[in-house]
Parts: sequence; structure tokens; C-alpha cells
Amino acid sequence: MKNRLLIVGCGDIAARVAGLLRQHYRLFGLCRRIENFDHLRALGIRPVKGDLDQPASLARVAGIAAHTVLHLAPPPGYGKRDMRTLHLLSAFFRRQSHVKKRILPQRLIYISTSGVYGDCGGNRVSENYPVNPRNDRACRRLDAERQIRSWGGRNGVHVSILRVPGIYAHDRLPVERLRQGTPALLPDEDSYTNHIHADDLARIITAVLRLGKPNRIYHASDDSCLKMGEYFDLVADHFALPRTEKITRQEAQKILSPGLLSFMMESRQLTNDRMKRELQIRMRYPTVGACLAEMEKIPVK
Repeated sequence: MKNRLLIVGCGDIAARVAGLLRQHYRLFGLCRRIENFDHLRALGIRPVKGDLDQPASLARVAGIAAHTVLHLAPPPGYGKRDMRTLHLLSAFFRRQSHVKKRILPQRLIYISTSGVYGDCGGNRVSENYPVNPRNDRACRRLDAERQIRSWGGRNGVHVSILRVPGIYAHDRLPVERLRQGTPALLPDEDSYTNHIHADDLARIITAVLRLGKPNRIYHASDDSCLKMGEYFDLVADHFALPRTEKITRQEAQKILSPGLLSFMMESRQLTNDRMKRELQIRMRYPTVGACLAEMEKIPVK
């Protein structure tokens, strides 16, 4: 009999993961919109209605008796705490009338963000680097990490945390930003950025299921060593678009949105040695350039 796996947050990454796991697990997906149920079924995911913002709607979560939980859902858009994760973890303790005892998951994987490190001045950053989130969004992610690790430790649940940088894919590149002419920073003032292809992230998640160590943090990042402007120039050249204008940090603070500025002002280079060594990962797209090179070979329909 296949083990049950509950996916929380049924977006693009969940769809890619489902394609890799549906032969090995019975997949369930927590979803708040009924209109998305048919799409989930087509992916091999049995939909379970529930909303992480509405704790009372999560009554069925414990009844699934999932062996594994893949937590892909983002935190709410406000505050410094992730109440959605709190609601999810609390839901596993709700005893069902037909179940004699509570059945907690044996494993939980949480998809976090590299933003928990804040600005590292371009330094190389391992999983042991001190966290220092600089905005509420990253604070919420770190709060979720701490909730999950504490909950796992108290209840004997095998927890793995993936800290993920910017996710891209063949159809998830900053083409629209380039067309709009949004500027980047001058090379001497620019920040290092980190990347992972969505397909490789899905493969890393499946590797964590097999090989991830308990209460362990992994960087799900590729081998690219790019500043943000270099990344945009690579994509612009591939699509034969004009390279974006380069401006100073002082100019950027006057014309760019606070959300975009928060990404541009944080510089770090994630190491991925632990991921490669312990999860035995060989990425299909070790760099952004490798992905763009493959796209050159794909005929346009």
C-alpha cells in the first residue's frame, strides 16, 4: 500500500512534484478553491478542501493520516509571524471521531526562502550562516521554520527545511520586466543573486524524501554566480531584448518599489555543497545559462 503524502500549497512546484511522486505515493492536496479541484485530479492529486487562514476549515487534515507533508504554502502577507503554519500544525492534533488515536505525520518538508539571511554583503553563505531577516516577509518565513523545527522535535517528526532562492523556469523568466525597462544596479553596486530551476527544485524535494537528514536545513540553489544585472542581461540577450539600464543604489531608492528594492539590496552567494553531498543531487540545469542554452535548441512552434 502506498504511503499518503499531503501537499499544502498546490501551485506550480506542487504540479512538478506530483509528476515525480504519483507512482509512489497517494497524493492529497489542501486547496481552498473548489474550481481548482479538477486540475488537481488531473495531476493525480486528491483535493482536500481547506483554507490555512480559516482554522476551522482544516478539520479533515488529521483524518488523512498522511505519512509525509510537503508544506509549499506561503505565509500571509502581513505581520512577522506565520499564522498559516501555526494553523496547519495545530490541525494535525485534531482527533477524528473514527480514529482511536492521533496519527501525526512521520515527515514534514518545508519550503522556505534564502531571504532569512538578509544582506550578507556578497559573502558565501552556508546553512550555518547566522540568519538576519531584514523585512517582514523573511521574518514570517523564519518564524515558520522555527515553528516547524520545534514542533518536529517535540513530536518526533522528521523535519527538513529547504531554503530556496529565486525560482525560474523556461516559462518563468523576467521577460516582462525587461520589456518594461525596469532598471538594474550598476555592476560595482549590484548584489549577488541565487537561482534554482523549478524542475530541479522538484527533484531536490523528492531527494529529501529519500535522503534528507532529520531537522536538517538544505540550500536548494544552483551553481550560478551572477549579480542581478548579469542575470537580466543573460535573459535579455537570449530573447533579443535591449539590456536594462544600470543605475546607482541612490537612484534606485527614488524610483523603484520597496518590494523590488528589498531584493536588489540583499547580496549573498549560497553554497550548495550539503545538498549535493547528502541528497546526491545532479542538477539538470546547474546554471541559468545551461537552461537558456537548452532553450536555444527547442524549436519554436
